[in-house]
Amino acid sequence: MIDIQSVLPHRYPFLLIDQVVCKEELTYAKGIKLVSRGDWFMNRNEENPKMPEVLILEAIGQLGAFVLPEKEKSLGLLSGVRNVRFFHSVHPGDQLDLEFEIIKLRSQAFKGRGTASVNGLKVAEVEEITVSYLRS
Repeated sequence: MIDIQSVLPHRYPFLLIDQVVCKEELTYAKGIKLVSRGDWFMNRNEENPKMPEVLILEAIGQLGAFVLPEKEKSLGLLSGVRNVRFFHSVHPGDQLDLEFEIIKLRSQAFKGRGTASVNGLKVAEVEEITVSYLRS
């Protein structure tokens, strides 16, 4: 099992990955986020609370940290996104299945694409997400 907190600097409540289920270095990673009514970002005044779309995108970006082993101790900064689409809402009780795939690697950044789904139904897709990093 992968120790998420040894890779990501994020901690509760901003850690949006609960488990990395598989990864292939320099290629892709798959992970999950279990969405709960108790999560800080849920609007408890709504009859039908949902996870904010920007946090779905952030979760995809956080998963990208697990693709590059030599960058695991670096601080990654989400520096760009292109062609993001949201198809369905994510609600308490959902398991958000995340995928991230590298499409371009540079010396100070990488680009990838990602998806998020619930029960096999795609809820979000980002065609290009850029992460810049600082070596530690």
